[in-house]
Amino acid sequence: MSELIKHECGIAFLRLRKPLQYYLDKYQTPAYAINKLYLLMEKQHNRGQDGAGMASVKIGLKPGISYIDRIRSVEENAIQHIFKKANKKLKKVLEHEPERWLDGEWLKENIPYVAEVYMGHLRYGTSGGNGEAFCHPMLRRNNWRSRNLLLAGNFNMTNNDELFKKLIELGQHPDEMIDTVTVLEKFGHFLDDEVQMLFEKYHAMDYSNYEITEKIENELDMLNIVKRACKDLDGGYALMGINGSGCAFVARDPHGIRPAYYYADDEIIVAASEKPAIKTTFNVEYEAIKEIEPGSALIVNKKGEYNVLPFIQKKEKKSCSFERIYFSRGTDPEIYNERKKLGALLVPQILEAIDYDLENTVFSYIPNTAETAFLGMMDAIEKYLVKERKKAIEEGKIKGAKLEKLLSFRPRMEKLVVKDTKLRTFITDEDHRDDFITHVYDTTYEVIRKKQDTIVVIDDSIVRGSTLERSIITMLDRLEPKCIIIVSSAPQIRYPDCYGIDMAKIGEFVAFRAMIALLEEKGEKYKLQQVYQKCKEADNLDIKKVPNFVKELYEEFTYEEISQKVAQIIKLPHIQAEVKVIYQKVENLHKACPNHLGDWYFTGNYPTAGGNRIVNKAFIHFMEGKKTRAYD
Repeated sequence: MSELIKHECGIAFLRLRKPLQYYLDKYQTPAYAINKLYLLMEKQHNRGQDGAGMASVKIGLKPGISYIDRIRSVEENAIQHIFKKANKKLKKVLEHEPERWLDGEWLKENIPYVAEVYMGHLRYGTSGGNGEAFCHPMLRRNNWRSRNLLLAGNFNMTNNDELFKKLIELGQHPDEMIDTVTVLEKFGHFLDDEVQMLFEKYHAMDYSNYEITEKIENELDMLNIVKRACKDLDGGYALMGINGSGCAFVARDPHGIRPAYYYADDEIIVAASEKPAIKTTFNVEYEAIKEIEPGSALIVNKKGEYNVLPFIQKKEKKSCSFERIYFSRGTDPEIYNERKKLGALLVPQILEAIDYDLENTVFSYIPNTAETAFLGMMDAIEKYLVKERKKAIEEGKIKGAKLEKLLSFRPRMEKLVVKDTKLRTFITDEDHRDDFITHVYDTTYEVIRKKQDTIVVIDDSIVRGSTLERSIITMLDRLEPKCIIIVSSAPQIRYPDCYGIDMAKIGEFVAFRAMIALLEEKGEKYKLQQVYQKCKEADNLDIKKVPNFVKELYEEFTYEEISQKVAQIIKLPHIQAEVKVIYQKVENLHKACPNHLGDWYFTGNYPTAGGNRIVNKAFIHFMEGKKTRAYD
């Protein structure tokens, strides 16, 4: 993506299933688990720009010994920072007490993070601040081991106000109103409730308090806690939790908006946001890595026994298509093929836009994540040429040198756009910063025939259009092409996200700006005020009764009209070449990603009721000139 879009957090969960000494004997290191957790997180580092954290729980330690360890960081290289600190004491053991290096019992009692259960988290903050205190895992402490709770996740809740009120109704007094704290306290409440219920059951049977503690830890129903805690959540989530006795869960929302996968064998149970992270870390077959189904949770008890069970009614699957277009690593074979198909499906529109003149067209992509869509696009163009050659031979109308030229022709491909990753914008005043931004990207010179060639450049998506306006179009125009065509492998982004992607301010979207400009041209800008009033009137209605009013504004125009206006917006006055914009069609997105139909940012069809309220609120903020996100 040519624009920087922060997005969805990443999760990593690891449970050792055998006694700790087993791993020390087999792998000859006490760092086996922590090294695996590091790899799980490092292979998902693309998912967290604002910080990282990890925690571990030691099972079965006697009272007086610390059994929960946690570390978080907002340093620039947060993953490396936390693991360097976590390994510090192990390094001292190796240097000064090498005889203890493989002593499982001693290490577990004396060295942090030598444990059986782990969680790791990569953070992009959708609410709250960016300090270390906002990094996951969050910890709810209690002197009862079973009541302690570590919680982390990839989530954003659209009904945090309602959740906050319910906590108050339960008698709690949360000190913050962000969804991370709200969800933590919600799970904590039902964990307390479950523990208390078991305590009362066995207390009535005259068990001693010490015996009751063991009973609680062995019989705790983590699935029931998840059921009760998630009952009223509205949003996208992949949540994981570990209590102080080592019981754990990884739960996925009923629409499957946020991704979650797991793998288990006789040694380990592991879960993560992305399949390739598990594949690379444990070198297992892709077929062995399973998806946690929407509305289901991976439940792990104190003994290391596991199951994947439903905790809420599964709804229509609407997993985030942006995962497939851009966010998740393209090393996943399914995602790789989907991205290639996204590129291929754009070819009919591209051929029409260049008037089928391949001889005078140069194809490229905006580095580097759009490369796979580019490959798919070029494959489809080659297939088009094969059909043209076959047709020419069968009809016999082209012969001699013309036929030889057609048979030997290859589409022109060049690496035109190069990002200077070392360049940083230190200039603070707006006038000069914009000029400086044009140099963040560079280009390959003298490969374009001036005033003759058309340049076709494919990008993953066009969100705000600011990089195109200020940098890429200007840079490509210096090559003096006849025409510049920007191709987006994603459809028009019209509506804000509210489930964890940094696309919450509706006024920033170039497709939204295009719609506003078209309303002004038609003399119908008053319709903005009409929709604003509807949004205001619905602001306090039941969340389930609120429609997406912003859709009404887009219904005034065709898809092509919006695309044409976007092209006009990103073509600044000094640009000499003709500029066109081609967007993926929503129906083709669904053809490419048939199992991942979450498309609310393109269609406004939010999978949860809270989505409609968020889009209306985002529009209210736009009309009132507020710069905050609608769910802040």
